[in-house]
Amino acid sequence: MGIDTDAWYAVLAAAHAHDRPGIPAPERAAEAGRLRVPSLQGRAAKVTVPDPAAPADGTARYAGVALIRLPDTPGNTDTAFLHLFTVHPAHRGRGVGQELWGEVRAVLAAEGRTSVATLTQQGGTGEKFALHHGAERALSLMTYVQDVAAGAPSGAGPEPVAATPPAGYDFALWDGIVPDAHAAAHARAHDAMQDAPTGDLDEQHVPWDIERVRAAARVVVDRGGVMLTVAAVTAADGAIAAYTELVLPTPASVRALQYDTVVLPAHRGRGLGRAVKLRMRDELRARWPGVRDIMTTVADENAPMRAVNASLGYRPESPLGIYQLRL
Repeated sequence: MGIDTDAWYAVLAAAHAHDRPGIPAPERAAEAGRLRVPSLQGRAAKVTVPDPAAPADGTARYAGVALIRLPDTPGNTDTAFLHLFTVHPAHRGRGVGQELWGEVRAVLAAEGRTSVATLTQQGGTGEKFALHHGAERALSLMTYVQDVAAGAPSGAGPEPVAATPPAGYDFALWDGIVPDAHAAAHARAHDAMQDAPTGDLDEQHVPWDIERVRAAARVVVDRGGVMLTVAAVTAADGAIAAYTELVLPTPASVRALQYDTVVLPAHRGRGLGRAVKLRMRDELRARWPGVRDIMTTVADENAPMRAVNASLGYRPESPLGIYQLRL
């Protein structure tokens, strides 16, 4: 029997309203896209616990839902990532979480997975549940939010009205899938993320090539989202020196998600990270005036990127952790 999207989304919406009021809620269209299109280089397993009080007419209603990513790349076929593990607030404290976890464990065992990781809020019920079951925090992060209409905070230094690249560089922009002219350089730039903090996680790095870069963007587009990339390229030969990616889960989203921001090692210390983020913000303001803020996630130990974000007016919103359980 397939997943009922409305019943699935009802659990997420109720949990969000209970646990994170004041933060933009998940969008039904985006969740439908995530159910329909799996993440890159892996399969998805969807787990539900039925609502025992569901109406007798057969209308689907869930008490809990979980979404598991099962990587299929070499070296990662024994790992998994738990993207969602959510119990409806009306059913908490009644054993639904334990039942849902039992179903998840059964899937992991059947797939031969020896570890599973998840991202959850520090200090919240998700963290308590993970620690109770033996998980350990592998990496500490923070979500940061920038008000799109606001400028840099007082004392953060001058901010240009429109972003300009440092001398010797130009900007390149594209929507969705990277064009041929930048594809090879963009794949090489993605591999510069190998020095980003990843904590003590079992999942291994998978090298980026042109097809993988394009496949990652295709997932966003196929789910109904919008993806914009801003790159700083060398004026001499057009090589990508830095880039940042922005995603709107749907064209109507009021919160944009900052994906990777990367500066290649040979080009660091020249303000390129700040420049591409400013150029992205300017483009966002012009093309999607309904977007209120940009959210990004940065590891606590990534001091250079935290400094860039602070200079642009990003404020901390929520401490997160990636927790890993070896089964």
